[in-house]
Amino acid sequence: MNSREEQLKAFARLLDIMDDLREKCPWDRKQTMETLRPLTIEETYELGDAILDANLEEVKKELGDILLHMVFYAKIGAEKKAFDIGDVLNAICEKLIDRHPHIYGDVKVSGEDEVKSNWEKLKLKEGKKSVLEGVPRSLPAMVKATRIQEKARGIGFEWEETSQVWDKVHEELGELREEVEQGDAEKTEQEFGDLLFSLINLGRFLKVDPESALERTNKKFIKRFTYLEQESAKQGRQLSDMTLAEMDEIWEAAKKL
Repeated sequence: MNSREEQLKAFARLLDIMDDLREKCPWDRKQTMETLRPLTIEETYELGDAILDANLEEVKKELGDILLHMVFYAKIGAEKKAFDIGDVLNAICEKLIDRHPHIYGDVKVSGEDEVKSNWEKLKLKEGKKSVLEGVPRSLPAMVKATRIQEKARGIGFEWEETSQVWDKVHEELGELREEVEQGDAEKTEQEFGDLLFSLINLGRFLKVDPESALERTNKKFIKRFTYLEQESAKQGRQLSDMTLAEMDEIWEAAKKL
C-alpha cells in the first residue's frame, strides 16, 4: 500500500494532468459541468456494478474515473473563480468535523442510530427547513424512497416493530388488489406505489438494501435467461417456438447451476 506521502503525490499528479488536459485537449476544453453531469451519473452506476460483482480491481478503476470527475468539476469551478479543489476539500472536512461532535467534541452517543439522529438534527441547525431537503430530486425512485425513509427515521418518524411494517405491507397489498378489481387505473398506480414504498420500508427493517437486492435479482434473471437462450439454440430451437413448460424445464436447470 502507498504511504500518505505517496498518496498525496499521486493526487497532486492528477491535478497537474487535469491542468494539462484542460489547456491542451480539445475535448476536455469543451466540457462544462452540464456536459459532465450525465457522464458522472454513468460512472457512478458502473462503480455500483463493480461493487455488486465484488470485483475490487474494477472498483479501483471506477473510483479513479469518479475522482477524475470530481477534480474536473473543481477545475471548472476555479476557472469561474467560484471555488477550487482546496475549497472543496476544506468544506467537506469542516462539515465532517461539525457533524461528528462525538469524535471532535464532547458529545456522547450510544450507537449508530443516535449518530444518524444527531446528523439530521445538526443539519436542521445549519438552516435546512426540512430533513428531506438533502434528498436529490433526480435520484431514481427506489433510491429516493429509501433515503426519504432513512431521513424521516433520523428524527424519530419510524415504526416501532417489524411486525407493524409487515402489517402495512399486507394492508397496501389488499388496497392494491381492491383497486385492480375495481378497474381504476389511476388508483391502481397509486396503490402500487404505496405497496412498493411499504416494501422498501420493510427492506430497511430487514437490513436489506432494496436497490442492491433488486439489482442482484436482475443479474440473476439475466444469467438464467441467457442460459435459456443458449440451451434452446443448442437444440436448434427458438424461444418463440417453445411452450412455456419447455422453457421452464431449461429454466429450472439454470437455477440448479
